[in-house]
Amino acid sequence: MSQYPALRLRRSRASVWSRRLHAETVLTPADLIWPVFVTEGTEEEPIAALPGVSRWSLAGIVDRAREARDLGIPCLALFPNTPHALRTEDGREAVNPDNLMCRAIRAIKDAVPEVGVLTDVALDPYTSHGHDGIVDTAGYVLNDETSAVLVEQALVQAQAGADIVAPSDMMDGRVGQIRAALEGDGQVNVQIMAYAAKYASAFYGPFRDAVGSRGLLKGDKKTYQMDPANAEEALREVALDLAEGADSVMVKPGLPYLDIVTRVKSAFEVPVFAYQVSGEYAMIEAAAAVGAGDREALVLETLMAFKRAGCSGVLTYHAPLAARLLGA
Repeated sequence: MSQYPALRLRRSRASVWSRRLHAETVLTPADLIWPVFVTEGTEEEPIAALPGVSRWSLAGIVDRAREARDLGIPCLALFPNTPHALRTEDGREAVNPDNLMCRAIRAIKDAVPEVGVLTDVALDPYTSHGHDGIVDTAGYVLNDETSAVLVEQALVQAQAGADIVAPSDMMDGRVGQIRAALEGDGQVNVQIMAYAAKYASAFYGPFRDAVGSRGLLKGDKKTYQMDPANAEEALREVALDLAEGADSVMVKPGLPYLDIVTRVKSAFEVPVFAYQVSGEYAMIEAAAAVGAGDREALVLETLMAFKRAGCSGVLTYHAPLAARLLGA
């Protein structure tokens, strides 16, 4: 390799056009999935813990789908704020084909069919105890009993029109069971994006406010979500989900786990997504609010970091802002 001064790496950085020409990583609106919250009623409900994010009625969710289409965002990820009266120990509202989630799926696919719909497959928005599954008398989440309900939940979502079902519960074996059920029901083109490496993180707090589960959770989720200390275990989790029929995998949270994203992409060469979770979003908003950083620059830099680490796409609440910036 040449040495200085024959080689000056700053030459290619000297102008905007040259920096664009030499960019190794490209970020576009097509790399974004926009998580949105749906609620009953007709009013927009701003979420205090997530400044700039709201819960939307069915009509509002359809408007968000139209906005995504116009911005070039290919997919929405839906999360329901289930009324507390419908939350039970067994989370049975999750398998109601006319529940809030299924009605939202149908509303979007009827109005804006060209926008993809990703749905959360887990019981925490439906249980009275806030866990992602069915618990025994000691408070332990039961794996196989929960998986049986998740299969039914995935099926009613697929039948409502979901394009991607995303099991986020971290139960062992559920991806294979969901895949078999989808095939058996003729839902052969419904994708599974497995939350394969979902960590027991401190960054989920604002999300729990958004879906109404904060204050309901009894104990913690450390018996089923991953230990933040572990990386090799993440690779084992990914391998299992891929073997069971996942089309893509997710790492969650995002920025604190970019090393996991890179290792998964390198080891498996499959589509890897990351979720820039509610706590990450809230930190950017808090920094911008006190002048500690420029919001637009922080958003684009963090999203570029996901792509550079190996992500095929990113779930982010900043999706509409980022899409506008990238389309400018």
